[in-house]
Amino acid sequence: MATRYPILLVHGIALKDFLFFKAFGRIERILTEAGYKVYTSRIDGFGTTETNAAQLRTEVMQLMEETHSEKINIIAHSKGGLDSRRMITDLGMEGSIASLTTLCTPHMGSPVASGILKLPHWMLTLISFWLNVVYRIFGDKQPNSYEACRELALIKPAEENRLTLHISDKIYCQSFSTTLERSRDDFVMGIPLMFSHYWEHKPSDGLVSADSSRFGTYRGTCVDASVSHTEIVDFLAKKRKREKIFAFYTTLCRELEEKGF
Repeated sequence: MATRYPILLVHGIALKDFLFFKAFGRIERILTEAGYKVYTSRIDGFGTTETNAAQLRTEVMQLMEETHSEKINIIAHSKGGLDSRRMITDLGMEGSIASLTTLCTPHMGSPVASGILKLPHWMLTLISFWLNVVYRIFGDKQPNSYEACRELALIKPAEENRLTLHISDKIYCQSFSTTLERSRDDFVMGIPLMFSHYWEHKPSDGLVSADSSRFGTYRGTCVDASVSHTEIVDFLAKKRKREKIFAFYTTLCRELEEKGF
């Protein structure tokens, strides 16, 4: 099995490849073993959409050259979807992307990000400074965690009319979400889920609501189970969930193959 074009996995905020840690856990290996040409992006973990879009464009151009392909498929998680959208719309990459699939991407923002921004400015500045220092060690070229968080804040109602999620008729765009049903289902996202429900009374993966995840053709939830924002990229997911998560990615790639991408 193989898609017509190679697949690039684009990670979200914070989670990125570093030494033995993989942004998408075992997913790249599972898909490669299934016969797909899959690669994982190495853009900054705490970069802004502007700087990450530029880095992503460079990676896409290099990947097309290395694989002798005229286009690629992107599967992006969380903020990686925003970075991908900006790369396509602002950097003239419409002709280089066959499909864009976003998973749990906060297209309309995240209530948790908005809540974090309510902290005292001195505290945000201090946290941002140390996050930037740590992520430079992790390989980030231009970390800016404060601005990255601002870009993830909820879109205000007055701004919705100015926001366009349409990219290009030439690119197949689809989106998925996940729902964390109870805080106890994932101890990592359990606390953010409580805050998310407090600030925004909508089904959520712990950070992003299903409504905010909608983009292009919205396909609903990735997995028929209680799965968090981080579990969908195989971060500390339990065995029973992992099997469903791996099956989702395999099915997703098979569908792209069947569509001629």
